[in-house]
Amino acid sequence: MTAKRTPLYQVHRSLGARMIEFGGWQMPVQYTGILAEHRAVRTQGGLFDLSHMGEVEIAGPRAYEVCQELFVTDIARIQIVQAQYSVMCFADGGIVDDVIIYRLAEERYLVCVNAANRTTDYEWMVEYNRDRAEVIDRSDEYALIALQGPQAQTVLSRLTPHDLSAIRRYWAVQGEVAGVPTLLARTGYTGEDGFELFVPAERAEHIWQACGEAGRTANLVPVGLGARDTLRLEAGYLLYGNDIDARTTPLEAGLQRLVHFEAGPFVGSEALRKQQANGIEKQLVGIKMEGAGIPRQGYTIWSGQESQRQVGVVTSGTQSPMLGVGIALGYVSPSCADSGTPLAIAIRNRRIPATVVKPPFYRRRKSK
Repeated sequence: MTAKRTPLYQVHRSLGARMIEFGGWQMPVQYTGILAEHRAVRTQGGLFDLSHMGEVEIAGPRAYEVCQELFVTDIARIQIVQAQYSVMCFADGGIVDDVIIYRLAEERYLVCVNAANRTTDYEWMVEYNRDRAEVIDRSDEYALIALQGPQAQTVLSRLTPHDLSAIRRYWAVQGEVAGVPTLLARTGYTGEDGFELFVPAERAEHIWQACGEAGRTANLVPVGLGARDTLRLEAGYLLYGNDIDARTTPLEAGLQRLVHFEAGPFVGSEALRKQQANGIEKQLVGIKMEGAGIPRQGYTIWSGQESQRQVGVVTSGTQSPMLGVGIALGYVSPSCADSGTPLAIAIRNRRIPATVVKPPFYRRRKSK
């Protein structure tokens, strides 16, 4: 099957981006280089094309009821124009996907889903909707563009009449950017301050060019998927397909805070209650290397350099550009999950010492 292209495909090609297939899409992995783009986001600002992500609208008088059944979080807590991070589960507690839910109106929700899961998620929502609400795949109608970094608010303020300082983290406003109707959300996947702009697909290039021009003096740069991955890992954010999937539950993935049993039954709640009562057999942890070496997905985790006991496997790993050391996420036996626990990662037939740490690995400096 031919990989799909976002509305900004030709823009990326004109900027000299190196393109790869990701989640069934042709996407820019880098422009000038992953390290340079990563550091630009941490120190100035970056512009991302996230139009491969999917958007599903759930609307109507019973939309709240459907959402409360589909997601593990308490949907009643979401106020209008507020966002909520959540997950959908299978009946056995495995994760269908992790999502962000935007409540656009009293009876209207917009769910942003991962690119590779667009079709699966939509079909899952339709199945459990059982004709109670309107479930509409809006993915092809939207382009999603993100501005992330210390200069994001300054740059975006040049393009919108809205007071961006009044928009709190995980809140949004329906307004205009560069004259285009936009859902403007203070959300992101980098660990930096920033915004994500849901715009009509046919206006994507206009918004991209306007952001680039407004950010010229702030050294805003285009950023590919390579730096997006290292940024999210430094921030301790999970990636579906690596750190969470159908074989992992929210309890195992350290997402217990999201699971609100008291809000009522949801798909998978019975299985998760049983798992909570019986205890988990694996737990996702952050790992920081103590010796030279870069942990990668699939590398084995051991209880020590000389130990013959394998206790887990790395799900995501990289060399942190900001810390200069190897960092990783991985599942280990619960007995090895406490912060400060010494471990070892097998790299090229050697066991390199490492330590369990609590993410995020890197925390941005708060502005005064």
